[in-house]
Amino acid sequence: MKPFNPPLADWHGKTAWIVGASSGIGRATVLALLARGARVAVSARNREALEEVAAMHNDASRPPSVIVLPLDVRDAAAVAAAHAQLQAVAGQIDFVLYNVATYDALRADAFALDAMLAHQQINYVGALHVLAAVLPDFVARGAGHLSITGSVAGFRGLPQSLAYGPTKAALGNLAEVLYIDLHARGIGVSLVQPGFVETPLTAKNDFRMPALITPAEAAEAMLDGWRRGAFEIHFPRRFTFWMKLMRVLPYRLYFPAVARFTGL
Repeated sequence: MKPFNPPLADWHGKTAWIVGASSGIGRATVLALLARGARVAVSARNREALEEVAAMHNDASRPPSVIVLPLDVRDAAAVAAAHAQLQAVAGQIDFVLYNVATYDALRADAFALDAMLAHQQINYVGALHVLAAVLPDFVARGAGHLSITGSVAGFRGLPQSLAYGPTKAALGNLAEVLYIDLHARGIGVSLVQPGFVETPLTAKNDFRMPALITPAEAAEAMLDGWRRGAFEIHFPRRFTFWMKLMRVLPYRLYFPAVARFTGL
């Protein structure tokens, strides 16, 4: 079967920008890319965590393997400035992963507008700020790869996901449209759909998380998907298979199934 995207198998000499790199899946992906020879720019609000990664991998006698670009994705000017700084240092940017997210459990009987808008600004609008910075260069060159981290929580409505789920659903739709518009121009687009991964966000959950995996396992699954030229990269499949099945159920079956399996 023909791959959706140009396969990314050899990372030597490539520059990747990981936005949301301070912990969890983002940090693990940075480490995996460095191990494969990529130069990696790392962005997040936590400068100290980013500099810790850089200190472990940079050698003063050589050009830096890790470029630290702290930013808040809600600030469009900060994102644009970081992109300009990265271009000045690295020149061509080959790969961008938007991996920023916030998550707080929320149900409609405790509706909080501030929480809803915070999720929107960080999880979705931040991605638009990154796209505004990187797309013009990718389109001009007819090259590059954009990857967006969604979630199986965006497949369908789930209890406690009032603030988080809709933003991830929006990212999934965004990635699909980006692929439609950019594939013919030679630009890769992929959508990462994790299940439960052991991160600071999932640590907030007070329920059992089926098929929980480590960030390192998630990163390996992502790199495997990029190597295969996949569009959607979902994992762990022993869990996401069932979530995909739930996705196609009619509402008369879906709502009772959710209530049964979650107890909510």
